[in-house]
Amino acid sequence: MPDKQSAEITLARECLDFALRSGASKVRITLTRSVMDLVGILNGEVDKVSHALDRSFQIALFVDGRYGSFSSNRLEKKDLETFILGAIDTVKMLEPDPFRTLPSRDRIAKNATGGKETALYDDARAADRREMALALSLWKDKEYLEKGFTILGEEAEYSETFSDMVVMDSEGLFARHTETSFEIGNEYTIATPDGKLYSGYWWDASAFLKDIVESVKTCAKKALERTVEQIGPGPASSGKYNVVVDSECASKLLNPVLSALGGFAVQQKNSFLADDLGAKVFADNMTVWDRPLDSGATGARLFDSEGVATREMPIIDQGVVKTFFLNTYIAGKMGLEPTVEDSTRVVVKPGSFESREQLMTAAGDGILVTGFNGGNSNSATGDFSYGIEGFLFRSGKIVCPIKEMLMTGNFKTLWNSLADTARDARPCLTKQIPSLWFINVDISA
Repeated sequence: MPDKQSAEITLARECLDFALRSGASKVRITLTRSVMDLVGILNGEVDKVSHALDRSFQIALFVDGRYGSFSSNRLEKKDLETFILGAIDTVKMLEPDPFRTLPSRDRIAKNATGGKETALYDDARAADRREMALALSLWKDKEYLEKGFTILGEEAEYSETFSDMVVMDSEGLFARHTETSFEIGNEYTIATPDGKLYSGYWWDASAFLKDIVESVKTCAKKALERTVEQIGPGPASSGKYNVVVDSECASKLLNPVLSALGGFAVQQKNSFLADDLGAKVFADNMTVWDRPLDSGATGARLFDSEGVATREMPIIDQGVVKTFFLNTYIAGKMGLEPTVEDSTRVVVKPGSFESREQLMTAAGDGILVTGFNGGNSNSATGDFSYGIEGFLFRSGKIVCPIKEMLMTGNFKTLWNSLADTARDARPCLTKQIPSLWFINVDISA
């Protein structure tokens, strides 16, 4: 695999030079390659085995003050040269755009030439992928066959993925990122004696095989427990509640905030935070960092899609909006200094409690949200309405499951009602968001 990738990198360099000789004034090429091996289990038996290779050649062309971006998955020199000539002819038909250019050289990554600098690559591979996948199954385990419900279906998967990305440009940029990912997952469908059906899942992932080997022992049990917990949902009345949001699904409430800080949304005035740079918008205890340089941590990355070096920086500091995510183009159009294209490894500052259970104890009575199912949000206003599932709790203890309820509000109001957070963010997630406790949240039946 490394030899094949080296040949493709050499080909990309040749294509870059060819584009310059053919009329482009500046060029950026992004070369991506991924290989995934997967084994799927259905009801205790091997159901699916797959081997997938994906590769892509993307070229950004700057021609006579004009710009265009093109992609192909054919990596033969003759084919690419024909493709590039056609792409250059296409760009020449576009209108000039003075803000399209490569990033300045003082901003590009210079410490990511080998690909493995983030320490997210593992040479190890499972000795037997089939046995790894079968080890996830509880289908024939008699301990779980009679528990007051029937397991109707079990699905499980084990996968190994190698991915590699190279970004190079005509002004000397060469940046590379290489990583591995090992992932497992279980999903169950069960039936109770009254004929009602319930489904639940659990999963884990890591750049390192040894972590997943340990998780195989518990993944299926966790998935089945999460399924069984849903049996017997009870009623809950509409009203304002303390709401604890589990770390597994908390990104649903932060992602719209991060999106609202994206340069395109801000420039198009399609962001509820468009006028809030430097303003205190959220609660004092809301602090969010971008920490892409944490070696060996999920989501670590030394450069963005332009090859601009990432850096640790505050996104929101004690409620104050500290940055927009501005690539070279959007920053030029807005007359602002560019930053990076997007957040990379988001970390929400941990709070006073170790777990969601401790948050529930502190909250007393309320609703624990363990999943969102449907709904929508308005990026321009920050209003949202999400279907939720989870549990009603009293005196910090779960009383009964709930479902078919709505959580509604506005993201500014919601994050101003943040009471505290836990310290239980899942290491397998690129967004390190712990369980969250909000007060006075509108919940309707």
